[in-house]
Amino acid sequence: MPGEIEFGQQALLHIFFNLFVLVIVWWSLQAFKFDVLVRHPQGAKGTMLFFLVAISITHLVSSFFLDYLNQALNLRYFF
Repeated sequence: MPGEIEFGQQALLHIFFNLFVLVIVWWSLQAFKFDVLVRHPQGAKGTMLFFLVAISITHLVSSFFLDYLNQALNLRYFF
């Protein structure tokens, strides 16, 4: 039973942290000029590209921080 609670808390932490990072990435990508790289940035393809870039960066950033947190928590088993 205690293991199930820890898994639930960890899943909730991952979900909220991913959403938090997604908001930050989306906000920061607003400063990037996609119209220089994409022919029609307001079209469906340009919007999808923007969305996929935001998801990709979010995955990289949140994976880094969550892996770092996991490894830092596992250090207690070292000693």
